[in-house]
Amino acid sequence: MKGRVLSVSSSLPRWQGDSTTAFVLDLARCLKDLDWDVEILAPHAPRAARQERLQGVAVRRFRYLWPSAAQTLCYNGGALINLRKNPARWLQVPAFLSSETLALARLAASERYSLLHSHWLVPQGALGAMIARLAGIPHVVTVHGSDVLALRGAWIDPVKRWALTHSDAITANSRATRDAVIRLGAPAERVHLCPMGVDPKRSPDSARVRAIRRSHKTAPGPLLAFAGRMVAEKGVQDLLDSLAMLRKKLPCVRAMLIGDGPERALFEAQARTLGLTDSVVFLGWLDPDELLAHLSAADIFVGPSWFEAQGLVFLEAMLARTPVVATHTGGIGDFVRHEETGLLVDKRQPAQLAEAVLRLHRDPDLARRIAAAGMSLAETEYAWPVCAQRFSALFSRLAGAQTTHRA
Repeated sequence: MKGRVLSVSSSLPRWQGDSTTAFVLDLARCLKDLDWDVEILAPHAPRAARQERLQGVAVRRFRYLWPSAAQTLCYNGGALINLRKNPARWLQVPAFLSSETLALARLAASERYSLLHSHWLVPQGALGAMIARLAGIPHVVTVHGSDVLALRGAWIDPVKRWALTHSDAITANSRATRDAVIRLGAPAERVHLCPMGVDPKRSPDSARVRAIRRSHKTAPGPLLAFAGRMVAEKGVQDLLDSLAMLRKKLPCVRAMLIGDGPERALFEAQARTLGLTDSVVFLGWLDPDELLAHLSAADIFVGPSWFEAQGLVFLEAMLARTPVVATHTGGIGDFVRHEETGLLVDKRQPAQLAEAVLRLHRDPDLARRIAAAGMSLAETEYAWPVCAQRFSALFSRLAGAQTTHRA
């Protein structure tokens, strides 16, 4: 065994098949395959187990309010979205912080870990840096983008800066995130580019893919797919506006909108106003296998986000060999390379989205070429075994240096 890692995150699937994004769990699972003993600490939620093994990974969940139904700060889109939807949830923050600190301190004091790995700068990065120092073990903080870009202010930026400067290493999931943490004050030599990954071994059921196409591609026009939270920042309104433009040239265009969120009803109303009820279907949240099948069934994946720190769903679409149209923003350009692995357009430009879709529809050779190149890139550079190896190498250096120092 290479060592023991305590990973702390505010987001983790609450149970098998949960809609919560699973990349923290996926990374832990792949690190176990590389001979690391990983344990995850995450917030409790109603109906979730306090302790369990999830896909072979040991998981502990700390309660921060009683009864458990009162714990509504995390999950269902994440703490930032939940606070935005209901500012009264700020009242839960002190209980959350104290409970997470106590749970971390207890584990660090009672178990022998090689290092502490915190996901997100606040609160986990700051708390983890403090607890790791007290426990005398290295601390790695992974920045996912929203923590350095979305939550900003005179009171929070110093906390984030403290977490960065008091961590032994910082990982960023994209060049955009890396540049942001360096601007915030992170020592550049401690920042490592370690993106999250996708699973290259997953393949959709071919019969299911055919059934989806029969159900949604009812005419010769292209079948489009979007997947993401139903919030303004994902560009859903821009996508709907572009579909209204496309219908003038491609009356048979169809689109599958996958995902859920607080603004779904607004987008459904917009689709009705634009006369798109026969062209758009809102499918809600789909489990990972169904998502992959729908991405594979689509002719084109369209992601008009206003900002993405990395954008794993784009890589999922590329892995499904579906040509991608994306906005040139955030970390998307790390892997969606214009006219090579996808087409890039400016954000909040529905006309450009429509033109890019029209181009791929009219040039099937271009669509096939960028789909093949995108799949190859996702498999070779963003497969989970490759991404996990980057973390493993970093952990080995830090744990080895700590062992040498103790000796």
